[in-house]
Amino acid sequence: MDISVVIALYNEEESLRELTAWIQKVMNDNLFSYEIIMIDDGSKDASWAIIELLSKENKNIRAFKFRRNYGKSPALYVGFKKAQGDVVITMDADLQDNPDEIPELYRMIREQDFDLVSGWKKKRFDPKFSKNIPSKLFNTTARMVSGIHLHDFNCGLKAYKNQVVKSIEVYGEMHRYIPILAKQAGFTNITEKEVKHQERKYGVSKFGMERFINGFLDLMSITFMTRFAKRPMHFFGSLGFLSFLAGIAILIYLSVSKIFFLQYRMTERPLFYFGLLTIIFGTQLFLTGFLAELVSRSSSDRNNYLIDEQIEPKN
Repeated sequence: MDISVVIALYNEEESLRELTAWIQKVMNDNLFSYEIIMIDDGSKDASWAIIELLSKENKNIRAFKFRRNYGKSPALYVGFKKAQGDVVITMDADLQDNPDEIPELYRMIREQDFDLVSGWKKKRFDPKFSKNIPSKLFNTTARMVSGIHLHDFNCGLKAYKNQVVKSIEVYGEMHRYIPILAKQAGFTNITEKEVKHQERKYGVSKFGMERFINGFLDLMSITFMTRFAKRPMHFFGSLGFLSFLAGIAILIYLSVSKIFFLQYRMTERPLFYFGLLTIIFGTQLFLTGFLAELVSRSSSDRNNYLIDEQIEPKN
């Protein structure tokens, strides 16, 4: 199979029929063998009913419905696990991503041998102050931290080798940082393509301003996991060593002052207690590092999501 199109959606009943027809036309015009994988993230509207109808009209549609709303990352995780195509395309269901970009994205993966191609919405049709400016700040920070030179980390329109999506684990809110996860997994041939961004035709955005706060917190989390997930003692141990060393230096200074310079009442000085505190804090960081080494990456049910219904084509 040439292409798997993975679409995570939540309350997008108005756009689904138009989106699938557009994708189908692009695939047929380019003679691609394909599948469309839709993950309904616990929609409250008629999205699932429409998907059921569409799947009867187009046997290339596979669909999975979460029992409740988990979020975009869990939806993509399930879609990636189910994808069979040589190239996996992700796109949003709101018609702001243009399916006409698919053939070129496919070509860049297959012919130019990129591991991941990320869309770049250079001209955006989003509100300037609530989305565009925060997005630029977010992307600048992500570039500096990750060393990956992309303009739009959070663009929903991306293309991957199948091997990439099978090698990464998307959880929490980590869909914003899939290029970083791919780089961590050893897929470093990452590039971007300028894509056409559409104005939202139906409904409203399902994301609020809190996503930018969560985005920066997730960036800190993934940076730590990328650099220290397999060696947390390097992080906690380094901080603990510096703190412990500072405490010892303070106590040596106070001891020398008392022995050689006959200064008294040392235990009444705030510096004495600060020195003790830094030694205790350093010791605790060492212990945290050892415990983190023991439990590192040990969660067995991080990606356990309840699928209420699913649609698979019959052979």
